[in-house]
Amino acid sequence: MLRHGPQGDGCWDDKKCDRKRSHYRNRKQNNAKRKGNYADQKAKKTPVETTETFSIPVQAPPVALLYLYKQKPKDAHLHALSVSVWQGSEKLAEVEPIHCMGMTNTQVNHYLREVLKVLRDRFGITEFEPPIRMEPTECEIAECPLKDKARDSLCTSSLN
Repeated sequence: MLRHGPQGDGCWDDKKCDRKRSHYRNRKQNNAKRKGNYADQKAKKTPVETTETFSIPVQAPPVALLYLYKQKPKDAHLHALSVSVWQGSEKLAEVEPIHCMGMTNTQVNHYLREVLKVLRDRFGITEFEPPIRMEPTECEIAECPLKDKARDSLCTSSLN
């Protein structure tokens, strides 16, 4: 049964009909290839968005951080204190930590005013940042009596 050509309806066109039959026979492969080409073209056309990252130098003023080593209750005795000077993320100076055992509040305040005088002369700092409370067990002083207690309690707990 010949549908196309001179014996049929006369619609046979070599350019169109062979291509259509080939396409229908191989349409899965052709469509997959076309989709792949389309995706490649789309990827080439879509600009890759890059986020520009840059830093702006900050001229942070030097600040003095005051560390107070004391227990949690507000009225607890001040164990020790230390001061460090920072500019941005760079540590400029550190005042040696001192024990405050036996010192009155007036003596501690007098000491802190003396520290501020030195910091004002060297760095132009006129006040401390809000104080940072540390636990007395974190005391940095090498000859701290709390370190002996902590060591003793570790020794006795390891014996048990």
